[in-house]
Amino acid sequence: MPEQALYLKWRPLSFDDVVGQDHIVRTLRNSLKTGRIRHAYLFSGPRGTGKTTTARLLAKAVNCQNPDPEKRPCNECAACIAMNEGRFLDLIEIDAATHTGVDDVRDLRDKIAFTPGEGRYKVYIIDEVHRFTGNAFDALLKTLEEPPAHAIFVLATTEIDKVPATIKSRSLQFEFRRISLQQVADRLQEITEAEGLKIERAALELIARQGTGSARDSISLLDQIVSDPDEVITLEIAQRILGTGNTLAVRELAEAIV
Repeated sequence: MPEQALYLKWRPLSFDDVVGQDHIVRTLRNSLKTGRIRHAYLFSGPRGTGKTTTARLLAKAVNCQNPDPEKRPCNECAACIAMNEGRFLDLIEIDAATHTGVDDVRDLRDKIAFTPGEGRYKVYIIDEVHRFTGNAFDALLKTLEEPPAHAIFVLATTEIDKVPATIKSRSLQFEFRRISLQQVADRLQEITEAEGLKIERAALELIARQGTGSARDSISLLDQIVSDPDEVITLEIAQRILGTGNTLAVRELAEAIV
């Protein structure tokens, strides 16, 4: 069996693992604590900043069987384990890029009336929701206006401006931000230490800079660089593999031109 990519292997399993989105995690945790769960959420922001991951964590938390709301998701109960293993029947993920038509949304509306099979809530995660057609958005709007009590929608998009105002007004909106260089570098260091990889801190910061605030892109770049687990990855090796110029050399060149 091929080895799993690092960004999949190290996908956060709890809210504590989410990097750089404290403002969102805090709000979601408070809503779980008070029991004020909304029927529709809209997550927007750049790619690789944790939208789909946070949507899955929310789905896991609302179905978690741990009696203490502050410990949800616990990753120990039957619902959490089933979701971690990808076999939880009441979590439905839809890729709007391939299910763009009104018939797809109507099919969703027909099935949503059925009560959950395993958990408390049926959670529908619709990724790249901005790819829906106008008619599909109209059909979705009807569902968001009159949702069953057991259904929760989490809509994720990288292009919030393409989502109709009518959908936005019926959803609780969260804007995901690009993650700071230091936070990404710290996460990369945590991964490399756990994986037993040898890599300089300066090389990790270069990878984080190349990832431009996307945790997923940065971890994918790390995966690309580490071909030999026993090799010590220096800044020079990272620069050569990533094809980036030495910052000092660029500065000297600029000064020479001036």
